Amino acid sequence: MKKIPEAKVTAVADIKEKIKKSAGIALVDYKGLTVEQDTALRNDMRGNKVDYSVVKNTILRRAFNDLGIKDLDKYLKGPTAIALSYDDEIAAAKISSQNAAKYNKIALKAGYAEGKALNAEEINALAKIPGKEVLIAQILGLLTSPVRSLAVALSQIAEKKA
Repeated sequence: MKKIPEAKVTAVADIKEKIKKSAGIALVDYKGLTVEQDTALRNDMRGNKVDYSVVKNTILRRAFNDLGIKDLDKYLKGPTAIALSYDDEIAAAKISSQNAAKYNKIALKAGYAEGKALNAEEINALAKIPGKEVLIAQILGLLTSPVRSLAVALSQIAEKKA
């Protein structure tokens, strides 16, 4: 049996810990980016609290398999970067998708959220969901709209009586 180098064992352990802590994962094909584009992409990820790194497919495969996530193996071909969001399930997918549209060179391969592996189509659909803050604002707007309408109507009635 072949002995696994300690650096690989450490790399697998590190990525496993990150995956365990993450709320959402996006696997990205980053081929074709220039150094400037890659730097901008990394800054965008960091600015949105998304952990982004290029990881060897064998390391990712071993980490996912050790965690019982077998459905992502088929996507671990070619250049692969992993984007992990810890607070928001869709942040990794959303930021990756926005950058894929911006640079037109990278693509989302797959993802993982809520205990389920997602193919490219599903992860792109997930990326289109508005962020948590936007959803909260929309719900608050819907909840306050009837009260605001009632207040306006009562105000108009009071003005007519006066």
